[in-house]
Amino acid sequence: MPSAHAPFSRKTAFATELLIIIGLALVPLFVPFPYRVNIFLSWEGAYRISEGQIPYKDFGLPLGYGYWLMPALFFKIFGPQLITLVKAQVLMNILAGLSFRSILKSLDIQPAIRVLSVLLFVLSYSFFNFWPWYNQTVIVYELIGLAFLFRFMIGPQGKVRFFFLFLAALFTFLSFFTKQDGGGLALLLSLALLAYNSWQQKEWWNIPAYLGFYAIVALAVILPLLSYDFAYWFNHGQPPHNSRLSIYDIISEVMSGSQWIKLYLFLVVLCLLPVFRQWKSFLGNRQLMLFSLLTLGILAEAAIFQVTSYTPPDNNIFFHAFAFAFIASNLQQQLKVDLSKWKQFAVAALLLLFWWSGAVWKYLDRVVAYIIPQQVYAKGNSGNADSSSLAIYNPQISATGENVVSRNNFMINTDTTDVPADQWIQCDLPVFKKIYMPAPTVEGIKRLQQMPVVKEKKGDIKLLNMTELTPLAEALPYKLETGADYPLWYHLGVGMFNRQLDTFVQKVRRQHYDVVLYEYAPGLNNFFPFALRHELQQHYRKADAFVAPRRPTNAMIEVYVKE
Repeated sequence: MPSAHAPFSRKTAFATELLIIIGLALVPLFVPFPYRVNIFLSWEGAYRISEGQIPYKDFGLPLGYGYWLMPALFFKIFGPQLITLVKAQVLMNILAGLSFRSILKSLDIQPAIRVLSVLLFVLSYSFFNFWPWYNQTVIVYELIGLAFLFRFMIGPQGKVRFFFLFLAALFTFLSFFTKQDGGGLALLLSLALLAYNSWQQKEWWNIPAYLGFYAIVALAVILPLLSYDFAYWFNHGQPPHNSRLSIYDIISEVMSGSQWIKLYLFLVVLCLLPVFRQWKSFLGNRQLMLFSLLTLGILAEAAIFQVTSYTPPDNNIFFHAFAFAFIASNLQQQLKVDLSKWKQFAVAALLLLFWWSGAVWKYLDRVVAYIIPQQVYAKGNSGNADSSSLAIYNPQISATGENVVSRNNFMINTDTTDVPADQWIQCDLPVFKKIYMPAPTVEGIKRLQQMPVVKEKKGDIKLLNMTELTPLAEALPYKLETGADYPLWYHLGVGMFNRQLDTFVQKVRRQHYDVVLYEYAPGLNNFFPFALRHELQQHYRKADAFVAPRRPTNAMIEVYVKE
């Protein structure tokens, strides 16, 4: 039992870190979820690979397939339900937390600060990433690669070092083969760390050995794919792809926003000012230099990543815990604050939890709402105004008859298609187990199942599904189209291009498909090609339409059948 003066032995810190990392990662397994926007891409890629399809041979995609490896493995083990993706992400979040902890341990960060940093990492980054997404998976692979790289630089000596260096190269390549921007930045950061380590240790073979391992892994993965039009699909800025690397956009985003990144940069530089006076000693301080390079590199990566991978808008927040660990370690030394003492640690932990209370508030909100209920306004009359006018212009009126305007009602929602989240229901199809969707979506799926052409042709039906309901391939079922020129998803200019659009147009014109499901999302730039909808209206009959499983429900799924 730790004393009041020293709450953290190494064993206690390790147990606490495991409890935080694993305990919070497991929370999503016990709750149902609303249908996730864009999760259709995760499901279909994992489903195709789990069924034995080969990327670039059976379907094309503008990035590597590293992202789908873990979900595909979990599909093979647990089945292709949507909730299986959450199970896969649980493991990814655990690996991310353990990797972050390993990096801090290699840097010999004081146990109390390490525990606080791990808590912050989980709360600020992995806890609410309970669905897999490639913009998060690319960072997880990077963290694993960095953990092995630090083991190589600071860990045990001997031949095992080469194994750590190989694993660092392997996972850094997996990061690149998940998303080119984040993976490329991970490679540059790794090379910067190795460059300093080589100079400081006078081991000039470090970078050549690392690049050699990286090249071996890359060749082993890419060479078998070159005969499948890999060079066309893989986006390295060549036509028909567009490069997202814009120096102007990066500068503009940093100067006009990026408040947290700039604040952390200011604090990091402030922490380093005292050591700059003795710069030769600073350059020779291996632990501090590696920690500084890592922290500054992560901040630079986050600044670029938020521009090149702009959706979701907060996918770059992996930097918070790194910056906190660096700043807290330095301030503890300079301010003589001993966080290893119980009272100081408890205060720091409570402040950190309050700082990131938003990560857990959505779980606590329902409980607090029962204790402190929200104010509810009654509809009523006001003066001599016509009551029907009040229903339109003053939808919430207090018991006194006065119109009440608050932060909850100052804007009136005029979206007549919106289905509030509390009206979403579960679909009884196994593939949608524990997943909520708008009731009209569930009813639309049931009508689709009962369509004569679907019931008659069953698994032999030729069905094109240009919607977010890709799990229908397992639910109806129908055979997925394959081919080197068949895109995994249909976002024009991102996941498919004019060449693929022309192919689909020709198929629609000759009525190749029995049924086409098309999602009309007018607010999104050709998320599903608008030109194909025009062709469908000319050559097919629209038999049904129902809302897409989005929040807000601002897209419609249209069902077209050939005459």
